Amino acid sequence: MIPDTPTPASDASRTRTMTVAQALMTFLANQWTVDGDIRERTIAGTFGIFGHGNVAGIGQALLQLHTDQPGLMPYHQARNEQAMVHQAVGYARMHRRRATYAAAASVGPGAANMLTGAALATANRLPVLLLPSDTFATRVADPVLQQLEHPHDTGLQVTDAFRPVSRFFDRVQRPEQLFSIALAALRVLTDPAETGAVTIALPEDVQAETIDVPVEFLQPREWHVRRPLPEPEELARAVAVIRGARSPFIVAGGGVLYSGAEDALRTLVEQTGIPVGATQAGVGSLVSDHPRYLGGVGATGSTASNRIAADADVVIGVGTRYSDFTTASRSAFRRAGVRFVNINVAAFDAYKHGTQLPIVADARRTLDALSDALAGHSVDPAYAQRIAAEKAEWVSVVESAVAPTGAPLLAQAEIIGAVNAASDPTDVLVQAAGSLPGDLHKLWRVRDPLGYHVEYAFSTMGYEIAGGLGVRRGAPDRDVLVMVGDGSYLMLHTELVTAVAEGLKIIVVLVQNHGYASIGHLSETVGSDRFGTAYRMADGAPEGAAAARHVPIDLAANARSYGVDVIEVPPGPDAADALRAAVRAAKASPTTTLIHVDADPLRYAPDGEGWWDVPVAAHATLESTVRARAEYELERRRQRPLLG
Repeated sequence: MIPDTPTPASDASRTRTMTVAQALMTFLANQWTVDGDIRERTIAGTFGIFGHGNVAGIGQALLQLHTDQPGLMPYHQARNEQAMVHQAVGYARMHRRRATYAAAASVGPGAANMLTGAALATANRLPVLLLPSDTFATRVADPVLQQLEHPHDTGLQVTDAFRPVSRFFDRVQRPEQLFSIALAALRVLTDPAETGAVTIALPEDVQAETIDVPVEFLQPREWHVRRPLPEPEELARAVAVIRGARSPFIVAGGGVLYSGAEDALRTLVEQTGIPVGATQAGVGSLVSDHPRYLGGVGATGSTASNRIAADADVVIGVGTRYSDFTTASRSAFRRAGVRFVNINVAAFDAYKHGTQLPIVADARRTLDALSDALAGHSVDPAYAQRIAAEKAEWVSVVESAVAPTGAPLLAQAEIIGAVNAASDPTDVLVQAAGSLPGDLHKLWRVRDPLGYHVEYAFSTMGYEIAGGLGVRRGAPDRDVLVMVGDGSYLMLHTELVTAVAEGLKIIVVLVQNHGYASIGHLSETVGSDRFGTAYRMADGAPEGAAAARHVPIDLAANARSYGVDVIEVPPGPDAADALRAAVRAAKASPTTTLIHVDADPLRYAPDGEGWWDVPVAAHATLESTVRARAEYELERRRQRPLLG
């Protein structure tokens, strides 16, 4: 390790001659995040796929570090650049944003492949460090392989596409710029209010150039996570409004978990009786069987949450960005004069819905302060009784939905119930796209704060397996249950090779429904009759015809070809029992297992009385579209500007 306190004898002893890439990777290896009494590596390692843009720069630097100081900066190979970013995001979530990975890609297509991952990280407010390579800064060889050429702007390159999807972007065009850029990047990466994708573009020639690096740049450096206290005036205004509320309701977002505020939330809820509905990112803030937890809220929420939310006179948003799914496209909170108390470390989110009651502060510290300020206060007994009744009714609905029916093909709700029943409390569910996020939000019974990981800010098809690997890296003592539909599986299944190569055990439940089930259902609701949403042979049969043939793919065989153990659950009346047994067998195995199960895409999860605004064609000759437009106009009447 580099000494903490060098004792320079001359200018030369205070610097080290290194390449830019060597200096950057050594710097990253010595960054630490400190959150209270927790101290961990900010950059746990580097994913990399090498090409001419980085093989002699970052590739050489990683090899040299591995040779000279083994373990200082672990390197992991991946099969897809997008998947590298997904792994980093999964890891960061499990570490509550205190730690992440760097992801290095070559010029052109390698860099462009990371763009989806960058957008996902930024949308989810999860930290990841991206190191895409760039073309020659000197332009001595111009144009080079994979360089873009724009006659109106010859300096514009693929890496410029990272600007709108990154929370921080800069390009090291001269070696001397490295120091200020690296420090600025780490500041954003470790800032709870600013974090997301942090991008440092690295021209391939600059990576390999030498620079005299100050030793202090390479020494261990700590980045302390800020946990700001609420302003007394903001807190006092919020307390007065909450005390005067007749039907308050808490929306728990991902910020509850990133702040480690689940215990503080539980204390406040048990003290006051205020009920809680969770966003997708906030599931786990309270365990499912807590008497004041009403399930998901919004478009994919429960009837319990949505009915209470509709009548709430004060909504207390904790660490939520109020996406359209959370607010049911601004139709969930219907009471005239509803007011919002928004607790968020990011002012951008705290001021949403025009609220005059923002609290720009850490979630845990604010909830602790609210508990103290609301001592002795509790909701009205009649309101408490209604909360209990709504929860009991929804629990009954869930139990009925997940119970086996003996039908030839399992409904997705039955699949969720079987997997949930066979899992352990500390297992982590990973999901991202398709019809599963909505069904899981309603039906999955979470028993651990970090037991539910559904990426639903960007809802990226293909995230599941790669994200699951990141979760497993971040929590090697937990089983990771990846649930994925065949549509999303086909987007990015190659990371199963990474699971095998690195001995990272995940359990993949592949739900085969021969198409895009969620968009098929959505297509029906907007009057488009499932057009283009099923996987069918292009053999002349009309789109949607019952006689159309399934594409004869064998996804179980595909997984076996990667070296993965596969369990196939045959259709039939005992399929739910077989699925539970398969999950238990996979949990007992030391290696990655894929469980293949067929599903009926036309049997839906129960309705939670939420709505999602997807515009319907205002003019159509199709009767199905005309009917859908009429229903759409009725729903739109419930939308409100929500100016608190």
